[in-house]
Amino acid sequence: MQPLNTKDTAYYTEGILNGDIAILSQAITLVESQKEAHQGLAQRLLEAILPNTGKSFRLGITGVPGVGKSTFIESFGKLLVTKGHKVAVLAIDPSSSKSKGSILGDKTRMEELSVSKNVYIRPSPSSGNLGGVTKSTYETILLCEAAGYDFIIIETVGVGQSEIAVSKICDFFLLLMLAGAGDELQGIKRGIMEMADALVITKADGDNLIKAKAARSEYAHAMHLLQASDSGWITRTQVCSSLTNEGIDEIYQMIEAYEQYVKASDFFGKKRTEQQFDLFLSSIDEQLKQKFYASVDVREKINAIKHSDVIQPFSQAKQIVQNYFSQEGK
Repeated sequence: MQPLNTKDTAYYTEGILNGDIAILSQAITLVESQKEAHQGLAQRLLEAILPNTGKSFRLGITGVPGVGKSTFIESFGKLLVTKGHKVAVLAIDPSSSKSKGSILGDKTRMEELSVSKNVYIRPSPSSGNLGGVTKSTYETILLCEAAGYDFIIIETVGVGQSEIAVSKICDFFLLLMLAGAGDELQGIKRGIMEMADALVITKADGDNLIKAKAARSEYAHAMHLLQASDSGWITRTQVCSSLTNEGIDEIYQMIEAYEQYVKASDFFGKKRTEQQFDLFLSSIDEQLKQKFYASVDVREKINAIKHSDVIQPFSQAKQIVQNYFSQEGK
C-alpha cells in the first residue's frame, strides 16, 4: 500500500464517491493526521467531496459508562439497516492522557453490526480533546456522507463535557440513562438534560422493567420543568431493552417524527448553519492556539515561569499574549 502522502486528491475522491471502504478508512486517517503534509491534502479532499455531503441524519448518543451505549447502537443499527439505511458509527474512544493510547474496541462490542455490508464502524481516539470529540470527527462525518452513508451515529465516551461538543455536530441528541442506580436525578447536569432531544432508560427488561418505567416517569416530570427547546420540540422520555429489542422501533419512529417536525419548520437547516458557524469560530480558536504555542519565544517564556519561585497567573499570561501579538504585528 502506498504511503498517504503519495496519493492525490482524485484517488481519494473517486474511491469515496464509489463507496470504497478501504479508501474511506485511509481518508479518515488522513484528516486525523497531525502531519502538515497530510493536512493540505486533507483540506483539498474535503473541498472536493463537499457537494456530496449534508444528506445524512446525524444522531449523537451519550450516557454514563455502563449504560449500554454500544449494545444499544448495535440493536438500533440493525433496525436502521432493515429500514434501508446505510449506517456509519463513529465511536469516540477515550485516549490516555499519559500514553495517548486508546482501547478502540467498539467493533468487538458490536459484533453483529460490524459485519453488515451497509454498516461502517470507525473507532477513533479522542487524543485528550474535550470529551473526545475532535475536529476530525466533523470531517469524518462529511467523508462518510460522501461515501453514501445516510445515517451517522456519533457515540461519545460519556464523561461529562463531551455532550456539548457532540451537540454542535449532530441533528438529534439522545441521552441514555439507567434506572435503579439510586436517586434517579442525582448527578444529572441540568445543561445536559436541556440539550437532550430524547431521554431513554436502557436495560428495561426482566426485574428491572418496573424500575425503568418508574424512572421514566420521574425523568418526564423533571423535563417539564426545563426551558423549552429552540425548535419547539418537546423532549420525549422512553424505555427500551437492547437485549429484547423492546422499544427500539419506537425510538426510531420518534426520531423520524422529530426529523419531519424540524424540517417542516425549517429549524433543521437553520441549526446546521448555526453549527457550521460555531465550528468556524472553534477552528479559529484552535488555529490561534496552535500558532501561539508553536512560537519558540512563547515556549521559552512559559518554561521560565514554570521554574520561577513566584507565579502570577493572570498578569503573566496577559503579558505573554500581548508580547506575542505585538511581535506578530511587526
